Amino acid sequence: MLTIHRTILRRLFLSWLLISTLIGGAVFYYGIEQIDDRLVAMATAESGKLSESKLSLINSPNHGQGLLHTVLGDFAREHFVVIQFYNREKKRIGEDVNPTFPDIEDYLKQNPHGFPFDNVPHYQKFVFHDQTVLQAMVPIRDRHGALAGYFEGVFAIDEATLGDLRSEVLVSLATTLIAVLITTLVLYPVILSLNRNVIRQAHGLLLGNIELMEVLGSAIAMRDSDTNIHTNRVSIYAVRLAEACGLGGEAIRHLIAGAFLHDVGKIGIADAILFKPGSLDEAELNVMRTHVTLGVDIIKKAAWLGSARDVVEFHHERYDGSGYPKGLRGEEIPVNARIFAIVDVFDALTSQRPYKAPLPFGEAMALIMKDAGRHFDPILLAKFSAIIYPLYGGLNQASDADVERQLRSLIEHYFFNPESSPASG
Repeated sequence: MLTIHRTILRRLFLSWLLISTLIGGAVFYYGIEQIDDRLVAMATAESGKLSESKLSLINSPNHGQGLLHTVLGDFAREHFVVIQFYNREKKRIGEDVNPTFPDIEDYLKQNPHGFPFDNVPHYQKFVFHDQTVLQAMVPIRDRHGALAGYFEGVFAIDEATLGDLRSEVLVSLATTLIAVLITTLVLYPVILSLNRNVIRQAHGLLLGNIELMEVLGSAIAMRDSDTNIHTNRVSIYAVRLAEACGLGGEAIRHLIAGAFLHDVGKIGIADAILFKPGSLDEAELNVMRTHVTLGVDIIKKAAWLGSARDVVEFHHERYDGSGYPKGLRGEEIPVNARIFAIVDVFDALTSQRPYKAPLPFGEAMALIMKDAGRHFDPILLAKFSAIIYPLYGGLNQASDADVERQLRSLIEHYFFNPESSPASG
């Protein structure tokens, strides 16, 4: 459960970071654009102060210096460092330059502007003497909406004003990020609750699948040997050997499924052959071997049984290539099948069956070790030899109920708590 909390928190944090970056970037960009728009609006408002009589002077053939004194004198000069008027033919007819910026006119001449073709205000920003300057070009219209000329206002944005405007943007940005964060935190318990419901339903579905798998495996085992304790012991041996080999949780889950279903194909074998008290002849052996392909056909009908296929199909292969059904050799045989082949034969040798007595531990191990490199993978067999004695001793003395309890503990660990520490025997 702690892992789920960490996962949800990590994903929510990443989501908050991504959303905050996207929305915050958009807010910041929009805020900067708003600064420019406000300055342009200021230029537009100033140009809108021109009266109808003064507008007529813009295109008058005798505008002269009288325009500057009549028109420019009405402007709030402190807003601008340069004011210029153009007639409708885009000819400059008047200019006023703030004396505190004597060099800016030369800069503007070296970097000429264009006129707005769409008859809406245009602007551009640049840095002049380490100060941000905005140049706005605003179309001037008469009361009938006809174009009368153009007004150009050049702002020198002082740091105090720029700082205030930026502060407004940062406040908006911070407000947005906090709102996104609060929304994220509110979503956490909602997502956690939904996740619990999903986990509960998934747990129930997985438990049902495992129980069906166990029932099917037990039915097969009891038909073959009157007991399912062999399947339980073999499953435990297989898991412990897989752990010793360093296999991951997913591979071990597949191995458990394979242990339950390894002989599922024997459902299709006739009783006369399956329960024959003596040795099988060649024809009967060939029929018995078909239980492998029958088993594969059976598990193919259910996707959730597919994880058992490596064991079902290949646990009768031999390391030297003399096994069946495909004659695979060495590491061509899936590791789960190589593991299962060892533990299956070991338990068969050491178990009581209707047709045989159990072999002592030492004798059974001697027979298995003799087949290293022929029947069994020698590396896996060495690992098995290192762990089997105490494991066999514990299971051999345990009751059927205790063996089943140990297996249930392994199933609980690998299927329902895969990130916890390994289950103990």
